[in-house]
Amino acid sequence: MIRLETLTLREIRLPLRQPFVSSAGTVEVRRSVLTELVTDTGVIAWGECVALEEPSYLPETLEAAWHALGEWIGPLVLGSNFRQPEEVGELLQRKIRGHRMARAAVEMPCWVVEALQQRKSLAALLGGERSRVATGVALGLAGGIPETVAQAQQAVQEGYQRIKLKITPGMDFDLVAAVREAVGPEVMLTVDANAAYTPDSAAALERLDTLHLGMIEQPLSWEDLARHAELRDQLETPLCLDESVTSVERARRMVELGSATVLNLKAGRVGGLGPALEIHQLCRDHGIPLWCGGMLESGIGRAYNVALASLPGFDLPGDLSPSARYWRRDVVTPPWTMDAEGWVQVPRHQPGLGVEVDRDYIDDLTVRKKVLAP
Repeated sequence: MIRLETLTLREIRLPLRQPFVSSAGTVEVRRSVLTELVTDTGVIAWGECVALEEPSYLPETLEAAWHALGEWIGPLVLGSNFRQPEEVGELLQRKIRGHRMARAAVEMPCWVVEALQQRKSLAALLGGERSRVATGVALGLAGGIPETVAQAQQAVQEGYQRIKLKITPGMDFDLVAAVREAVGPEVMLTVDANAAYTPDSAAALERLDTLHLGMIEQPLSWEDLARHAELRDQLETPLCLDESVTSVERARRMVELGSATVLNLKAGRVGGLGPALEIHQLCRDHGIPLWCGGMLESGIGRAYNVALASLPGFDLPGDLSPSARYWRRDVVTPPWTMDAEGWVQVPRHQPGLGVEVDRDYIDDLTVRKKVLAP
């Protein structure tokens, strides 16, 4: 049984080691909303909302999420009894349209509550089988081709099992070709357009077929499943979707249309772990490989990604870079690390998230706070 007694919202501002640039914009300081749930029995679970400051990735923004959490989501779940975490997500889906990232920031910690009550790790509760997960790195658009080539070579030396390059019209083929030549044909190389191209750009995308990429991720509009299906038939390179799949219903439509051959699954994007598990099973049923993407989360959000990526079917390296890749100091202890061969260990034998939240550091980073109770 889960009964939520308080929900505390905190906005933190976590500086990145270096700006992260994509076609969606530049991030120098990651503003995040953290959620802290406390049950009637004193169980504490933390979550993280993945919404960005601006509606450049999806329409939902950090400010919209803060408002939704404080005005609708918190009051809806506090003081109610839930037999299992799925019921929290089902209630929020029935009562609130949209606001999936905000809903996920409350739904996902409820799975941690359940894991703690059962004295299981989150990974074990979800059905994860792996003791370690393969890690890739995403390189932004900051700097020119020589700088990106150097970053890619360094990432290979550090052991990352996949290199993902952000691309945009005018900064695509030459960039990717230079990196491919530098790292060699054996390195898994992928590209992510963050919906920067149009159907008229097909020729530019087809040129990338010659570079033997692992996938082209989200080239067209986040709303357009049909034209992704058409583009998929024009490309030899596997086509991956991200922003286009925001719900179980959208995932079903992706399958029906044949819009993609690979899916980047982010629980925070689709409304939480309940919907993510449904999409996971749908993709496994239809032979669609999965991998777990990132949203520049702190170590709290990273813990959920690692747990999700431990499930069977997540067969491709995810955006699960160690804490030191982005932050001088993370908000969890121990920080997330990667071994020399590009593996992150799954804390399968530690109840809950598997890391401790550094409350004192979070207090130092907090710029606003709101406590909700029934």
